[in-house]
Amino acid sequence: MAAVSTSELARTAVFAGLDEDSLRTVAEWLEVDAFAPGATLTREGAAGYAFRVLHEGTADVLINGALVRKLGPGEFFGEIGILADGRQTATIVVTSPAVVWTMFGTRFREFQEQHPEISAIIERTAAERLGHPIP
Repeated sequence: MAAVSTSELARTAVFAGLDEDSLRTVAEWLEVDAFAPGATLTREGAAGYAFRVLHEGTADVLINGALVRKLGPGEFFGEIGILADGRQTATIVVTSPAVVWTMFGTRFREFQEQHPEISAIIERTAAERLGHPIP
């Protein structure tokens, strides 16, 4: 798949506050993959080593097999596994053709250090999803 453009990143809520240099750096750090409906992006209980953004398409979030919410374009997932105990807390299943941006652990840690204000938003979202602060 093609690389992520800085204009696409700038239109994505989680990255919208970045300056042009930061957008270029983050764009280089992201891997882009396309998925068909039915593809499983994460499995509950599996190792969590990546932060992901659903750029296009939709996906279901399942916990213990039950639908807990739906994801749409611009929403992120995988943050709990990478921030907390290293395990996925949900299974994510694609429900329409999807494009996913993935930032793996080392790059995500660099991102946290370089952009603490955005990292705080991601951490707050993780805490809300868990129902308690990240340890």
